[in-house]
Amino acid sequence: MTKAVRYDEFGGVDVLRIDEVERPAPAAGQVLVQVRAAGINPGEAALRSGAMTHIFPSTFPSGQGSDLAGVVVEIGAGADRCSVGDEVIGFSELRASQAELVLVDVDNLTPKPKNVSWEVAGSLYIAGVTAWGAVHSVQLEKSETVVVSGAAGGVGSLAVQLARRAGATVIGLASEGNHDWLRSHGVLPVAYGDGVADRIKAAAPNDIHAFIDAYGHGYVELALALGVAIERIDTLIDFAAAAKYGVKTEPRPNGRRGVEVLAELAGLIADGNLEVPIANVYPLTQVRQAYTELERRHTHGKIVLRP
Repeated sequence: MTKAVRYDEFGGVDVLRIDEVERPAPAAGQVLVQVRAAGINPGEAALRSGAMTHIFPSTFPSGQGSDLAGVVVEIGAGADRCSVGDEVIGFSELRASQAELVLVDVDNLTPKPKNVSWEVAGSLYIAGVTAWGAVHSVQLEKSETVVVSGAAGGVGSLAVQLARRAGATVIGLASEGNHDWLRSHGVLPVAYGDGVADRIKAAAPNDIHAFIDAYGHGYVELALALGVAIERIDTLIDFAAAAKYGVKTEPRPNGRRGVEVLAELAGLIADGNLEVPIANVYPLTQVRQAYTELERRHTHGKIVLRP
């Protein structure tokens, strides 16, 4: 038997529990991974609440989680691209990564660089690939200016760094407590709240060319008010505003497989060219506490579960 996060109905964090389940057996093309770290994400909270059932239907009992890093412990037929003992980063398409043992398609895994921590590796896929897709979707060019809301969060903290690597001037909207971190990464920090539009204009060295919304709550409307073209606004969370105004909702890489982007990002981290801030690490048994912190929406970087 092995432990895994489960829930039987939509609801708040109180519906989450740790179950003893049968040890999974890999089918053809799968490997069994002993999870060392699994990141958590706002989308999982939305799925669990039932808010996204019209897009992503659920069956119960449901597992939870996509991000993972761990060690291969068993290999299915045809999955010999991996070997037992390999340290890997990847993602589950079965909402199952928050567990001690997870079945993963071998094509959804990439090697974990030795100098990338388990916590960072295990929290990289969703936030990293989403940030990569958002930066590419707004088609940044050197010397342009992009605004990123939620700039210190799990996705935003990566998006601002990737936008700087693209050569853009980056204005990051975040609380005062995160401004030093943003400055240390070449980002111009701006506090959110009343008067934010005037503060953005004052910080911008020239026109504002693009806007990545990683927070929601009116930032699409703010981007439009700042004169950003519709096709250069990407919201990762405010789907109602996207439908109303026709802005982009492209959180995934266009034309590249997610695992390819994951490998690229892992390489940048290994070379010291990208940082994944870790806000907190919880044991798997404290999954409710982890999501309680996440859903306050004030974390700097990623929250991680360790089985």
